[in-house]
Amino acid sequence: MSLTILASACRLKPLHRLQRIQGHMMSSHAEPEVLLEKVGKAGLITMNRPKVLNALNLTMIRQMYPQLKKWEKDDDTDLVIIKGTGGKAFCAGGDIRAVTDAGKVGGSLAQDFFREEYILNNAIGAYRKPFVAIIDGITMGGGVGLSVHGRFRVATEKTLFAMPETAIGLFPDVGGGYFLPRLRGKLGLFLALTGFRLKGRDVQRAGVATHFVESKKIPELEKELVDLKCPQDEDVSKLLESFQNQSSLDADKPFVLDKHISDIDRLFSSSSVEGIVQNLKADGSEFATRQAEILTKMSPTSLKLTFRQLQRGGTMSLQDVLVMEYRLSQACMRGCDFYEGVRAVLVDKDQNPKWNPPSLAQVSDQSVDECFSSLGEKDLTF
Repeated sequence: MSLTILASACRLKPLHRLQRIQGHMMSSHAEPEVLLEKVGKAGLITMNRPKVLNALNLTMIRQMYPQLKKWEKDDDTDLVIIKGTGGKAFCAGGDIRAVTDAGKVGGSLAQDFFREEYILNNAIGAYRKPFVAIIDGITMGGGVGLSVHGRFRVATEKTLFAMPETAIGLFPDVGGGYFLPRLRGKLGLFLALTGFRLKGRDVQRAGVATHFVESKKIPELEKELVDLKCPQDEDVSKLLESFQNQSSLDADKPFVLDKHISDIDRLFSSSSVEGIVQNLKADGSEFATRQAEILTKMSPTSLKLTFRQLQRGGTMSLQDVLVMEYRLSQACMRGCDFYEGVRAVLVDKDQNPKWNPPSLAQVSDQSVDECFSSLGEKDLTF
């Protein structure tokens, strides 16, 4: 998911609104929303919605998934490359306008989008052939799910990574509960709770990307990837390393969080979100004070869900994390903070959400437990 919203349909009657939602998600365009092609023995996926920063919708998911499975079985396909068009974004997230509107009226899209997106995320994580994501530009939410679980993730100086979901009453989904707690120390928890943005080479330094290549070299890199004969992971890895070695841009700049890493590990080590907030306030440093201020703006429910999600996800398989996250997604669809967050941050843009409950203390353990409960026969299955 993440932050692409185009307009509100709140004033439309429910039936008309649902029809418009379905039309928006499933409409056919003269220009394909995702391009699927074979170049030599490489499968190439190109997200093609540059005007909305290649935001991911259900139509795209339903085209990508079967093609990925087909290429995985095809003896004439050796590797898969995924990228975005337009020069600004790999994929800025899920196109959540339709999901928001569907959730309000009980439309099936509120289940279908998350279910099929997570199944696609899992397919990428389990892919048996080299999978290379060229994350050149904005990569948030749903765009992270399309890249981070693959074997190779190539960042450029244009890459902007974030998981900003706590600001809209959601949580860092698409397998965030799997990869974030596996980053060093408490870095993943920090990124998840605060939505902190990483740029360029720092995306690799954090462990989100596997390689860094200057964007001007990407066309040549793509050509050489396509030209590889029967590539195995090690062949792709050597090629990416050679391009990385030719990319000196920003190499001398320290990691943006270098001087704060020990502080993050110390301040974000707690058995609760309340404990983290206390640590930040007690510390009193400029960095800690800033993070405490940021957390006060986030949905208290989202913060508690995210904390528990990463706490559990650190010892779970990707599949099990995605099952857990599907339960959380449906809890958010039943709740109110997601709709309020989308309104405040992305529709009305008043940046003044009225969270319910409004404080961490008022979010009970029982209400958090319920969000993680099994959905029975409606649970996500693979």
